[in-house]
Amino acid sequence: METLEAIRTKRAVRQYTNQAVPEETIRMILDAGRKAQSSRNSQPWQFMVIRERQTLVRLAETGGYAAHLAEAAFAVVMVSSTNWAFDIGQAAAYLQLAAWDLGVSSCIASIWKTEQAKALLGIPADQYLRSHSPSGTLLSRSRKPPDPKAVISSTMSSAGNIGKIQSRNWFSITNHQIADLHHPQMR
Repeated sequence: METLEAIRTKRAVRQYTNQAVPEETIRMILDAGRKAQSSRNSQPWQFMVIRERQTLVRLAETGGYAAHLAEAAFAVVMVSSTNWAFDIGQAAAYLQLAAWDLGVSSCIASIWKTEQAKALLGIPADQYLRSHSPSGTLLSRSRKPPDPKAVISSTMSSAGNIGKIQSRNWFSITNHQIADLHHPQMR
């Protein structure tokens, strides 16, 4: 799969089959996350792979939008030595795009009870628990991706008002110009 195709078709999937994800596939996903950009190339993350069903079920109880953890084949828990969320976000995006490219679906899980989750996983108090990315073999890719022209049009029409501000710091472009510049693979 090409990068733009992965970005265009990626979906947040919260329902998985009971099929295991091969070890080599998980390693490839983790390797992609490891290669993510970070501030000063600090790579302040550690990835914990959770496969034990009972741990996934208990982890699902630590967030309001984490129920899908309970059914995942595995989850990648991202732990950081800093409270700088941007770097972890980069790693999460790389993990998810690599997973999608390899036929594995995922969706970030919101963890609200971080102290409970850290205790469950044995994460030291001086580390930051940033997010979980539950993953598994998806039920299907039957959902058709949205029409990118419609998405770009609606995104730019709301942002288009910004371009009307009389400031030299803003760049303005019309929807028509965007359609002309739009990359053919995103059509």
